[in-house]
Amino acid sequence: MQAINRALRRLPVAAVAIACALPGLWLLRGAVAGRLGVDPVARLLDETGILALQFLALGLAVTPLRRLLGLNLLRLRRTLGLAAFAYTLLHVAIWLSLDMQFLWGQIARDLLRRPYLALGAAALAMLLPLALTSTDRAVRRLGAAAWTRLHRLVYPAAVAAALHFLMLVKAWPAEPLLYLGVILALLALRLRGRPALAPGGPARAPARPREGGTSSGGFRQIP
Repeated sequence: MQAINRALRRLPVAAVAIACALPGLWLLRGAVAGRLGVDPVARLLDETGILALQFLALGLAVTPLRRLLGLNLLRLRRTLGLAAFAYTLLHVAIWLSLDMQFLWGQIARDLLRRPYLALGAAALAMLLPLALTSTDRAVRRLGAAAWTRLHRLVYPAAVAAALHFLMLVKAWPAEPLLYLGVILALLALRLRGRPALAPGGPARAPARPREGGTSSGGFRQIP
């Protein structure tokens, strides 16, 4: 594992960002070439939503992988989190523009009538401030403690996204149940590993920001 970690330290973050963008570029190429099947909008919605869930799960898996296997992906967490946000934003943009064609009245009615849409909107609303504050400058401006509390929104955001997928399919197929189970298991592993405070004892001071992350629950280094 030490050899793998040494190789990961030499891996440019920009290369990881490009790799995260490749599935989206492949979808764009398929859409332009007309290779996404008889319902390309539905295919785009499905693929971007699944990619958002996959990157959310990968970001949540970083700390359990370090604790259980010694695999250190902390410097890549911000990139994974921003990829999750980018695919979530793309997913919503496709729905608003290509599916709903910016019919705002119908959009508002659907959000009120269909709980899975409300869950998806809530997930995006929770991820937005995390993306906007994913920089070292944001940590300094907010303070480490406030930044940590804010970025724990990634936990309910991931659950909301998984429930959105499960309720969308209107059945109980294996794939959405698998994503929900994986996200809940990762959250359980992370929360179980968090040290408890002694009764009446002082809270631990937040760790100083490091390259690629801080000790928090957001897009960078989540304990």
